[in-house]
Amino acid sequence: MDRRAFEQLVVGALDSLPADIRQLLDNVEVTVDREPSPTILKQLGMRRGQLLLGLYQGVPQTRRTSHYGLVLPDKITIYQRPIEQICRTPAAIRAQVRQTVIHELAHHFGISDARLSEIKADRG
Repeated sequence: MDRRAFEQLVVGALDSLPADIRQLLDNVEVTVDREPSPTILKQLGMRRGQLLLGLYQGVPQTRRTSHYGLVLPDKITIYQRPIEQICRTPAAIRAQVRQTVIHELAHHFGISDARLSEIKADRG
């Protein structure tokens, strides 16, 4: 899939969020990169070959205090190549992009990976 089409999937995922959730997004930028850099993988303690679909970098809303201000936006990066590696069809890519966007936005709202796993398990 070309980069522009993939970026449109990310935009579509953001646009598909309920309006009340979109209104809660604060000081966050969502970008697309082809794949994570070796530096990012090293910082996260990942080995070469492990797949990283998305990454949240910033200060979660639950950790912001009255001193939060004049800071660069939080950054969510969606990685195209790893998503394409695990998906076989355009529909699967679209679904995975949406799931990854939602997962990373959850971190923006202060929800940890552990809590996301609990929520997923509860939903069965």
